[in-house]
Amino acid sequence: MNNNVLDQVMQTYGIENWGQGYFSINRLGHLVVHPAKGDPRSADVFEIVQELMEKRKVSLPLLLRFPQILQTQLRRLCAAYEAAAKEFDYSGGHYPVFPMKVNPRREVVEEFLTEGRNQSVGVECGSKAELYAALSLDQAADSLLVCNGFKDEAFINMALMGVQAGKRVVVVVEKLNELKMIIRLAQKAGVAPLIGLRAKLYSKGTGKWASSGGESAKFGLTTSEILECIRLLSAAGLSDSLRLMHFHIGSQITDIKRVKNAIKEAARVYAKIRQMKLNVEYLDIGGGLGVDYDGSKTTFEGSINYSVEEFANNVVYMIKSVCDDEQVPYPHLVTESGRVMTAYHTLFITSIRDEIETFAEDIPTAAVDDDDPQVIFELKSLLEGISAKNFSEYYHDALDDKDELHTQFNLGLISLEDRAKGEVLFWEICAKALKFSQKAEADDAEFNELKRILAAKYLCNFSVFRSTPDSFAINQLFPIMPIHRLNEVPTEFATLVDVTCDSDGCIDNFVDVKDVKHVLELHKFADKPYHVAIFLTGAYQEVMGCYHNLFGMPNEAQIVINTDGKYHVTKLVSGSRISDMLSFARYDKQQAASGFKELVQQRVAGGQLTAERATQLVSDYEACVTGSTYLE
Repeated sequence: MNNNVLDQVMQTYGIENWGQGYFSINRLGHLVVHPAKGDPRSADVFEIVQELMEKRKVSLPLLLRFPQILQTQLRRLCAAYEAAAKEFDYSGGHYPVFPMKVNPRREVVEEFLTEGRNQSVGVECGSKAELYAALSLDQAADSLLVCNGFKDEAFINMALMGVQAGKRVVVVVEKLNELKMIIRLAQKAGVAPLIGLRAKLYSKGTGKWASSGGESAKFGLTTSEILECIRLLSAAGLSDSLRLMHFHIGSQITDIKRVKNAIKEAARVYAKIRQMKLNVEYLDIGGGLGVDYDGSKTTFEGSINYSVEEFANNVVYMIKSVCDDEQVPYPHLVTESGRVMTAYHTLFITSIRDEIETFAEDIPTAAVDDDDPQVIFELKSLLEGISAKNFSEYYHDALDDKDELHTQFNLGLISLEDRAKGEVLFWEICAKALKFSQKAEADDAEFNELKRILAAKYLCNFSVFRSTPDSFAINQLFPIMPIHRLNEVPTEFATLVDVTCDSDGCIDNFVDVKDVKHVLELHKFADKPYHVAIFLTGAYQEVMGCYHNLFGMPNEAQIVINTDGKYHVTKLVSGSRISDMLSFARYDKQQAASGFKELVQQRVAGGQLTAERATQLVSDYEACVTGSTYLE
């Protein structure tokens, strides 16, 4: 592959900016995945997809899971805190817990617990279903099971079961009435969990989730409530159970300055409580450690202006400074950095199935006749005369002529054929004007908007609402690029539309180092297989996706890259079938079959269908339920 082409493609998609060393392009022009930055081992993603489709008959869309990336991210997180503790002479330990809400899939959670046994990796849960699953998992003996979120009696009783089963369960108090319930049920059971108090800090984060922190936050106890909790625990003889202070100022914090402010405030709260002769030994700093989705390394909401190592250094240094000032022991640090641990490990692969043209460029311009309206002659003249010197002026003239064309049509002065002829001329003028503006490298908002309007719409075989819900719900940016043909410079501008019947089922914002792009550079669609990957979807997307239009889960494959550099498919999980989605929507498969059969029999009775054809129709209908919900 030509190095100039490779450099241009790399720059176009920004792999080196957001990829963290996990992704590259090989000499065949295929996307490559590495288990760690600088690791010589790699797997050709296009080759993986081709094998799964051709040999294992797995259809797209497809979620590829790389557990080795989970391992690498966990090691990096733990190494960052170990290095910070060593640098600042910090004697407290580090107890990472994985928040199940980020990605509750068993394969993901168990990977962290297995890989992190020596780092005392635990889990965090925020619901009864998550807690039920967590109680069955094999954790390191000294790891924590942190229970966050609002709780009822059933939740607390389940947590007490975990205590009796030998787990180090920490029940975090979110509101005052919860503590009263915990005390009552613990006394009744004769066992007590470790208890944590979540403080409502004055400090707030930045980015999309800034409202998670601050005085109006959903979770957390005010200062007076914390003091009342301490009084209640003392009165119940459970002061020794208070072992953890917790805070969380929001996910995906973009600015390291906000982290410093929050850590300083939280450390001060911890220190003041320690000075009350209470044996609090853990400080849970929650999540917030972000992912650089666009690679810009800025405070933009899709980015972060710090590294994992800088985050850990600031946390450790700030807590040490406050504890030294207050003359209290250093706490063990509990982190809930789920996003950064999971985001990179999945690739969502979809295929382009068709191109929806913005205008009919394949329709030739009809010849201009002598009896055509004057506006048609003017548009034809603009098309023939537009050049690199006058493209801006001629484009503006064309806009005026288009308005005149529609005005005359609405007044009944021109025919439908004339309108069609005029529109084709106008869009051809727009296409030429855009090409001239790009050659002139004119960074003009007007022509950037024209680029967006003229961009093709590539129809992708997936549901935005199922597989990338945050792109719809909160305008989250995800890196997107083809997995092959990367030895060719992309020449087309496109947006992506999904197969749902919802106009919001599209992606028209794309990552860029300097700005947000509203079109994506792709190759010309030529009715051949063309596969595109959506990156960094491992956090939240799998669990937050919905079943809009009853499109279900995609097929899934787990890939491990061996020491010899060859990949191995360790697990295949079939995606949702039509029957699965019927059950989800509470349709009964047998009842549906009976209803269809009854309709067909009525047609037989009326003489519109033969009995033989009716039997075949019913058989074909019943066979449909085993099919995929996506295009095949």
